[in-house]
Amino acid sequence: MYDIAIIGAGPAGASAAIFTAKAGKKTVLIDNDKSITKRAWIENHYGVVETTGPDLVETGKKQAAKFGAELVVGQATNIEKTENGFRIQTDNGTFEAKHVILATGIAVDLAEKIGVKTRQGTEPRIKTVIDADADGRTNIEGIWAAGTVAGVSVHTIITAGDGAKVAINVISELNGERYVDHDVLQSK
Repeated sequence: MYDIAIIGAGPAGASAAIFTAKAGKKTVLIDNDKSITKRAWIENHYGVVETTGPDLVETGKKQAAKFGAELVVGQATNIEKTENGFRIQTDNGTFEAKHVILATGIAVDLAEKIGVKTRQGTEPRIKTVIDADADGRTNIEGIWAAGTVAGVSVHTIITAGDGAKVAINVISELNGERYVDHDVLQSK
């Protein structure tokens, strides 16, 4: 049983996994290797002079793994409510988690299949998004949404930040108190 399953390993999903794993939460990051970021050239991401989308995505997954997130390559096909959380079915196995973060980019088909409410998107060419509140909560308790699929701007810096925000909210709920992740530069 994982604390958190994150579906989608683009900037929102990998960023969420970095925070959840670093906070000591047992995290599985399910990646179908179809991130729209893989087609991007990026020069407007704070702290990154320039990079390719594929490099940014790979770096994010490596950072999440560094902190202990388990990376699974597969397509999530269904999510079912269980007594203790959720069962996520993929074409590469089944995983159980207390909470699920949907960070599926432009794809809402899985969310719609399991009854997560959607609404009209506001970004150009994004027709439908998950109807999530400001914290990332959906209409199904324990299922959260982050990034483009949650209706935020498609820019990688914004989706990554949204993934981190939603992760902090999930961690806070699991901990029963507000979670903050600040490392301090050690003096020599």
